[in-house]
Amino acid sequence: MNIVIWDIETDSSNTFFGTIIEIGAILMNDNFKELDKLNIRCRLPEGVVPQAGALLVNQSNISMLTKANYSHYQMLQEVETTFKKWSPAVFLGYSNINFDDEMLRKEFFKGLRQPYLTNTNGNKRQDGLNIVRAAFAVNDNIMKTETNEKGNAIMKLESLARMNGIESGGAHNALFDANLTKLVLEKIYKEQNITWRSAMMTGSREEVENFSRNELMFSLNEYFYGKSKLYLVTPLYHEHMLHPIYKWVQAFDLRFDPEIYFDLPLDELKKEMKKTPKFIRTIRSNKAPVLLHSDYASKAEPYSAMTKEQLLKRAKLIKGNKDFCARVSLALAEIAQEKRDTGDQSDITPEESIYVKFVDNKETPKMEKWHQASWEDKFKLLDKFEDERLVDFGKKIIYQEAPQVLPKSVTKEIRRGIAKRILSTNKEKWTTCSDFYTECDHFRNEFEKEGNAEKLKFLDEINEFVENIQKKYEAA
Repeated sequence: MNIVIWDIETDSSNTFFGTIIEIGAILMNDNFKELDKLNIRCRLPEGVVPQAGALLVNQSNISMLTKANYSHYQMLQEVETTFKKWSPAVFLGYSNINFDDEMLRKEFFKGLRQPYLTNTNGNKRQDGLNIVRAAFAVNDNIMKTETNEKGNAIMKLESLARMNGIESGGAHNALFDANLTKLVLEKIYKEQNITWRSAMMTGSREEVENFSRNELMFSLNEYFYGKSKLYLVTPLYHEHMLHPIYKWVQAFDLRFDPEIYFDLPLDELKKEMKKTPKFIRTIRSNKAPVLLHSDYASKAEPYSAMTKEQLLKRAKLIKGNKDFCARVSLALAEIAQEKRDTGDQSDITPEESIYVKFVDNKETPKMEKWHQASWEDKFKLLDKFEDERLVDFGKKIIYQEAPQVLPKSVTKEIRRGIAKRILSTNKEKWTTCSDFYTECDHFRNEFEKEGNAEKLKFLDEINEFVENIQKKYEAA
């Protein structure tokens, strides 16, 4: 199966309200032979206030943000077209599951596109950071690393590449970082192929579930407090293996004696399940975990102090106790409900609602037709959508791309909405002008102390850019 290694640069670290401004991707076959590339950058959408820190990291100056060949809408269209052309494939980046994937999903959602492109229609996804961590758990000499003040290995992409003789001077350009990821992972592919192959077997929820059903016990790699650890686990009885709400695989950590918990009343069981370290481990099936043969964890502490017979006995006790696994499932359901009851979703914005309310499948053909229409017809076609979030997103896209086709009342409504957000002096979820100035002043003080004239000039240009946005929307 082909592999797509990709990376993004953004104007913000906030996946709900941030904007992708650059994407780089490399298509290769399963032998790491390069087949195709994508390298694309867009202009920052109208009325968007960036985070100063994000632009400093990816070195996006005002010329890049205002003069790129593609608009934001056009860039997303090109990415969607290319990724579909490259499918089916395994899509992976470096720490992409929690950031790049989330950002792309939410951008596609707000862009009236199918959010789950990288893990549906035969596509799978994995995370380069997960693979690196698993490789280190198997053999901590797989790569040279820097260490932090606590003595833990630093697994940041640029650091790993530099320490292993890979040129990393252009880091934070999307295509450059995608290539760094490729070169780092190629080392694991060549020198610890078993870990690479294991990662390629758990790129979808279905694969993780099938693997778990078919194994009596296996090694789970997780990362806590700067350390990559292996856990020897046994999945619960197959009827109760999945979390009753979230549908993630649930497994028992074999460092614990299961018989201690078998006869506990439900309330006592719940109390024990909330303690740490946890005897029930959650395997997030949709987050591309790396699952390995049981031999790896059984040789690590504390499992290495137990006999193989003792571990097998515990695993079989779990697999054979349907009643206990059913009560664990019931406890998990109650714990999840308690969290839901205490959560406040009253102020969820449309941008944040991607997982709260999924878009109905009947809207899909309408979205496809919408993208094919002229801008004049796009506005008319918004009446066909039943999901008000899509109508709201569609109006904002038209405002960005072809504001002349909007009625004056709609234009005024959108401009006032932008003004209300970016001119707010409250602590908001998105970046306001006030937030930007505070952040900008912080960096300015740092660079003045350093005497860094180049970065001070960079900040002044961004500051002027945001001041102009503010002035424009103060008149709205």
